[in-house]
Amino acid sequence: MRVRATNGGATRTRRILTTLIAAITATIAAPAVASAATHSGWNDWSCAPSAAHPQPVVLVHGLGATDTVNWFFHAPKLASQGYCVFSLTYGTGVLGPFAGGLTSMRDSAAELSRFVDRVRTRTGAAKVDIVGHSEGSTMPAYYLKFLGGADKVEHFVGFGANYRGTTLGGLSALANALLTTVPGLRGILRTACGACGEYLAPSSFLTDLARGGVHVPGPTYTSIVSRYDEVVTPYTSGVLGEPGTTDIVLQDVCSNDFAGHLSQAIDPNVTGLILKALDPENAPALRCTPFYLPL
Repeated sequence: MRVRATNGGATRTRRILTTLIAAITATIAAPAVASAATHSGWNDWSCAPSAAHPQPVVLVHGLGATDTVNWFFHAPKLASQGYCVFSLTYGTGVLGPFAGGLTSMRDSAAELSRFVDRVRTRTGAAKVDIVGHSEGSTMPAYYLKFLGGADKVEHFVGFGANYRGTTLGGLSALANALLTTVPGLRGILRTACGACGEYLAPSSFLTDLARGGVHVPGPTYTSIVSRYDEVVTPYTSGVLGEPGTTDIVLQDVCSNDFAGHLSQAIDPNVTGLILKALDPENAPALRCTPFYLPL
């Protein structure tokens, strides 16, 4: 694996447009995706894990997303390979069920813990696999490390991963300055989006996660990152770089893949890498598909 630091962040306009596109997509897609989910073998609570895939897969969405929107592409493809696939919308706050991942990641990790136990109870599985996008990598890492998740998870795969926070292309310095100087702003942010403040290094959450290493013994850890990620900056914030973990730079595997942060959720090459991480011996061979959506 090669890891190279980027020089220069994305423009503020591009980041704003990316956020708007994500919000519009979520609003349009949510009703249709929600109604289709159980018909594609996803969130089917009668699903019984097979001998080939004994661990159900729990999908964990990113900041501001919901489970149905974040997973409408990858979830049916995982289910079609014979996995029992489940997802949750966690950490809802001021926007209700329309946006998740907003509350403190410590609280969301406890919510994930309860969901994993529910999946294990309903399916009879001793362990699950976790696949997460963006915050869906950071928050489960906390669950594995601090809430006993390592004993309940076999494989952990994060893409668009983020374990050290983000500079937001340089805007984090401005955000931290405003939080320090504007009275009451930190409390407002904590109420509206507790996870947002936890991503601005230095934060106690990131410090706790990093202390002694992010990963813990037990599960396999796979982290997938893209050099074109414009939300997690630098993209190397998603590189674990620890003994016993696997880091994959998307472009080192598929040089014709230009996925950014959000578009990794609809990238067929990411699907292939997820399947390979979950079942290295039997996953379909990865055929790199040209992908040109740097959002």
